[in-house]
Amino acid sequence: MAKTFFFLFISLGFFLGTLNGATLHLATSSNPSRLNPVLATDSSSSEISSFIFNGLVKYDKDSKEIIGDLAEKFYFKDRQTLVFELKKNVLWHDGKKFTAKDVLFTYKTLFSDKIVSPYSSDFRFVKSVRIINDYKVEVRYTKPYFKALETWMMGILPEHILKNEKNLMNASFNTHPTGTGPYRLTRLEYSKNIELSAFDAYFEGRPKIDTVSFHVIGDAMTRFLMLKSGQLDIGSVEPFVYERQLTQKFFENFNIYEKITLSYTYLGFNLRKKKFQNPKVRRALSLAIDRQELIDILFLKHAKVCTGPFLPGTIAFNPDVKAPTQNIGEAKRLLKEAGYDADHPFTFEIATSNASSIRPYAAEILQYQLQKAGVIVKLRVMEWQAFLNMVVFPHKFDTVLLGWGLSPTPDPYMFWHSKSDKPGGFNLVGYHNSEIDAMIEKSQATIERKKLGRLWRKMFKIIADDNPYLFLYIPNAITAVNKKIKHIEPAQSGIWHNYIQWEKN
Repeated sequence: MAKTFFFLFISLGFFLGTLNGATLHLATSSNPSRLNPVLATDSSSSEISSFIFNGLVKYDKDSKEIIGDLAEKFYFKDRQTLVFELKKNVLWHDGKKFTAKDVLFTYKTLFSDKIVSPYSSDFRFVKSVRIINDYKVEVRYTKPYFKALETWMMGILPEHILKNEKNLMNASFNTHPTGTGPYRLTRLEYSKNIELSAFDAYFEGRPKIDTVSFHVIGDAMTRFLMLKSGQLDIGSVEPFVYERQLTQKFFENFNIYEKITLSYTYLGFNLRKKKFQNPKVRRALSLAIDRQELIDILFLKHAKVCTGPFLPGTIAFNPDVKAPTQNIGEAKRLLKEAGYDADHPFTFEIATSNASSIRPYAAEILQYQLQKAGVIVKLRVMEWQAFLNMVVFPHKFDTVLLGWGLSPTPDPYMFWHSKSDKPGGFNLVGYHNSEIDAMIEKSQATIERKKLGRLWRKMFKIIADDNPYLFLYIPNAITAVNKKIKHIEPAQSGIWHNYIQWEKN
């Protein structure tokens, strides 16, 4: 009887919310591939999944402290033993109780032969996960690990739904997920609309906005026009549009929030190919481009030059490493030493996606700049999913123009360790450096922040000098929010930390 009442309550809440409640209209540039936190590797899947699932812990609004999410309390018994005491009032979207079994199941899934996930590497130092009781879990590590807590920000999966699933990679769960989050999936129309409805029994309180509607819009200009006309409530505004095209009426209807992103864009060389294995070639290509010109054209004042693999404001950033100054003469000399000249020019292709409105233009500017050094560049711009599935993950490219979003505590293992050069791994360019491998392995067990910072800053310089990427730019995020949305509190992490408290007039 109680279960029947729960489903009637949820259904009635959804029905009334659809009729009377407010809808938050958002856009996503591509269809999500898998709405499953352990398999979500594209930005659309990750963004939408974050509304549906919770981790055991999360960052606070300033991205400085780790606080509980599904965990009520957490503490270290010793340097290698972490204990989570779970909240007892958490329900899955189908009404089942969340327990320690779900935590253990998620960990086991990440290391099962059912999936291929780049996130498995985050758990590689976990020796065991042991259930103490229904609401208490003990995690033993093989050694101290600098990201022991952050690892458990991973969304937790429902054991009762997936325990008998034989092929999680292609499971219906990936398009019909059940989570513990503030919103649950109620509509999935590919290339059209993805709708989430407020979960009445959410453990932190029901969200005040009833529905979140993601409109799948691949074209950036279409997204902006929908934002401008009020069909979207929140959207990104490109720097050129912000500086040159917005009218006073736009600012009467929208608030603007701007902050530097935890992300950078790069041109990555496929180091498995012989022509990119010569460091003189990579150095020449780096010297042939003008990063500041790229930023001036694309972003005006709303970005900064990226100098290496870790971001400013973190202890990993090395301020002593400067971006190379464009030097066409030196670039030509290095290319000639490598066997390339006007009669035998260095030629390669840049592949990127039109999911970003900026990157296709960035590719054209790079093509123009490199031409000055006698380099012939071909361009290939693709739809996002085709780009990922046909180019990026099969490693079928010369170079890729891509970006990484990083957490406040970066993990160089995922991108720079040789063992991450594997199917599904994020070492997309095939970077192998035994010195970096050793330093990464040492850093994993370093929990003293000052020592960790010194190691990371040394890695920063070595990687930047190796030029596996051409590090290009760190954009600002300029976000326009409809003034009908109330209770937004900007913070270091952005605007989304308190979204369940938002209201729409």
